[in-house]
Amino acid sequence: MDVDLNSDLGEGCGLDAEIMPLVTSANVSCGFHAGDAASAQRALQLAIVHGVSPGAHPGYDDRANFGRVELNLDEEDIHRMCSYQIGALAGLARSLGVALRYFKPHGALYNQACREDRFARPVIAAAELFALPLLGLPGSRLEALSQDRCRFIAEGFADRRYLPDGTLTPRSQPGAMLDEVDEAVRQADWLIRAHGVRSLCVHGDNPRAVAFVRGLREELTRRGLTLRAFA
Repeated sequence: MDVDLNSDLGEGCGLDAEIMPLVTSANVSCGFHAGDAASAQRALQLAIVHGVSPGAHPGYDDRANFGRVELNLDEEDIHRMCSYQIGALAGLARSLGVALRYFKPHGALYNQACREDRFARPVIAAAELFALPLLGLPGSRLEALSQDRCRFIAEGFADRRYLPDGTLTPRSQPGAMLDEVDEAVRQADWLIRAHGVRSLCVHGDNPRAVAFVRGLREELTRRGLTLRAFA
């Protein structure tokens, strides 16, 4: 069975060079919630060197909160924000001779789009505009509304706990992050087999991210999974 391993990179956290060789897809920050044009370009260059599939990772223009605080924007604002960021990153990618392969919203925007139609609709419209597959939670509004609009890829989080309704445990709650590789592997197995997840996310802004991703990759491979970019 094939599974994609993605990580949020290009955010200026300093671990891109170590994490990039360990993943198969890179969610490259578009410079609003974190990073800038230079960090995005470096991430794209690393993706090319290591044969990693690059994707656009736009978020709220809220650096103070790393794009992880929910905002109340209207649909036109969200569509414009996503289209602007994807377009800018697509231009950088083209200058390097590579194309973006998918789109994944960041942080609070991701959570709201998975949960509410008024956030999902403009996100899907942006994916459709650029003809990009869209990553999101299985069973989410993103999945439901993307039918016949854009290709949807079911994503699970190897380093985040889940609530009973299938949404992510808020980061403000204790134990929202998984730190142990063994527990992460058990969760990944559950996500793949019970929920049809095709891409697993590991965050790149954790100081322990490199060791975590390396251990997760080794264990998934040992269990017979082939790590390969979905795109």
